[in-house]
Amino acid sequence: MKTTRKKPNAQREGESRQPVSQGRHEARCLICAHKEREEIEQSFVAWVSPAKIAEEHGVSRDGVYRHAHAFGLMEKRRRNVRAALERIIEKAGEVEVNAASVVAAVSAYARINSRGEWVERAETVNLTELFQRMTSSELEAYAKTGTLPDWFQAPTGATPNDSDGGKDVS
Repeated sequence: MKTTRKKPNAQREGESRQPVSQGRHEARCLICAHKEREEIEQSFVAWVSPAKIAEEHGVSRDGVYRHAHAFGLMEKRRRNVRAALERIIEKAGEVEVNAASVVAAVSAYARINSRGEWVERAETVNLTELFQRMTSSELEAYAKTGTLPDWFQAPTGATPNDSDGGKDVS
């Protein structure tokens, strides 16, 4: 009879982890008792490699992951994907990368808002509405010389509904 073992990476494949007993975790966790606990947590959320965190702070890589799961740091890390992209973009001048990978990182960075959400921006222009806005003298100038009115060439930006309005919502 064949027995099936549970996959060790099941939580990565969409299965949820069982809730952790905070008291039990804190009693046994070396990171909870570590004098640099805050720094360890901030590094993890900022996408520093758990192996590097473990090496720098004298803890285990697995312990970093267990601690992160126990305190909800995985979700914070996922929302902070911009930090990972920033690290890639910053290293572009220091390591050999191809132009396509840098452009892809910059492009992805531009599409992620401060909450870590992917935002596709689309811009459409309704020419009929624009022509209806033009006065008869503006229409005549456009017909004769192709000159657009000054208001047409003014840059437009995101509306308050399309952006965070400059507020930090993290």
